Amino acid sequence: MAVPGGAQATPPDPASSAPSLTPGSPTGSPSESGAPGSQTPSAPPAAGGRQPSGGADAVASSSAVMVTPKPPKASTYAYGRHPRQRLDAYWRPGTGTGTGTGTGTGTEGQEGAQEQQARRTPPGPAVLLFHGGSWVSGDKSSWKYFARRLTNEGYTVFSANYRLAHQAAWPAQRDDAVAALDFVKRNAARWNIDPDRIVAFGSSAGGLLASQLGTYGQGAQRVRGVLALSPVNTPYLAYQDGLKADATGGQRYLRRAVVKLVGCVPNEADPECWQRVDDSNATTHAGSGDAPVLLMHAADELVPSTHSTALASALRGGGVGATVKVVPGDGHASELLEDATVYPAIRNWLKARTK
Repeated sequence: MAVPGGAQATPPDPASSAPSLTPGSPTGSPSESGAPGSQTPSAPPAAGGRQPSGGADAVASSSAVMVTPKPPKASTYAYGRHPRQRLDAYWRPGTGTGTGTGTGTGTEGQEGAQEQQARRTPPGPAVLLFHGGSWVSGDKSSWKYFARRLTNEGYTVFSANYRLAHQAAWPAQRDDAVAALDFVKRNAARWNIDPDRIVAFGSSAGGLLASQLGTYGQGAQRVRGVLALSPVNTPYLAYQDGLKADATGGQRYLRRAVVKLVGCVPNEADPECWQRVDDSNATTHAGSGDAPVLLMHAADELVPSTHSTALASALRGGGVGATVKVVPGDGHASELLEDATVYPAIRNWLKARTK
C-alpha cells in the first residue's frame, strides 16, 4: 500500500501559541484531505499489454492498479498553554465527527450530517502516540504516515508533543502525557471515540511516556494498553551504558540526554536527584492495577530489551499481561517496522486490546 504525503496538520505557529490561547482550541482547520496544501496522487495509468480489440480471439490483458486510500482528516489542538502542548488528531468520516469548536471548514448542514452519522455509529477505539528524540528533540509530525495507516484499521489517532528536557525537567514529560490523554478523553465526543478504549503507543523516549501512562498510579484505569518500540523504560540503565569504556556514540548521547531529562547527574548520594531518577523508571510504578503491555526491541539496538524485561516481570508478578518481543537486527524505534513481523503483531495486539 502506498501512502500519500502531506496529510499532517499544519504545526501551530509559535506566534499563535501565546499563553492566551484557550486550551482545546484547534490550531488548524480540518479539511477533507488533511492539512491545507495536501495532495492525493492520482492512480498510476494501467501498465502492461495492449488494449483488447474485441472479437472472439481477443485476449484481455489485465494490470494491477494501485489504489491510494484517501488521507484522513487532520487537525492540531492545544491541550495546554505551552507551545509544546499540542497534539495532532487524525480521523476518518464515519468513525467520528472530528469537529472542533466552531472551526470546521464545511457548511453547517454538512457538520450536522456528520454529527448525526456519528450518533448512529458506536464510539470507536483510539491510539495516542508519543514521538522519540531522547527527550531533547522530535516532533509529533514524525508519526503522520503511521497514523494514517492506523486510521485505515479503524482507529482515531492522536500524536502529541510534550515539553522537552531543556524546557522542563522530569516529571514534566509525564505530566504532559497525562494532560494530552485527559484532553482526548474530555473531548471524546468530537471524534466519536470510546474514552475507555485508548491505547498509549510510543517509540524510544516516547515509549517511556507510554509505559508511564500504563503504570503510573492505576494505569489500567487510564489506558486500555501500552505498545512501545524500543522504549527507554529504565533511564538509569541508559545512563550506566553510556559510561562504559566501549560505549557507542549513541549510548553516550543518550547518557547526556538522561542527565538533561532528570536535571541532575544521577547519584544515589543526592536524594532529590535520585528520587527523580527512580520516578522516571517505569518499573518503579508497576503493579497489579496496570495496563497490559507489548514492548518491542531489536536484538542489537541502542536500547536493548533489558529496558523492558524488568518491567514485564513486575507486571506479570501483579497478574498483568506483558510481552517483550525481540526481533533480529539493530533497528531502533520506528526502524523496527521494517521487520515483516512487527506491524502484524501491532495490528493483532491492538485489535485484541480494543475490541
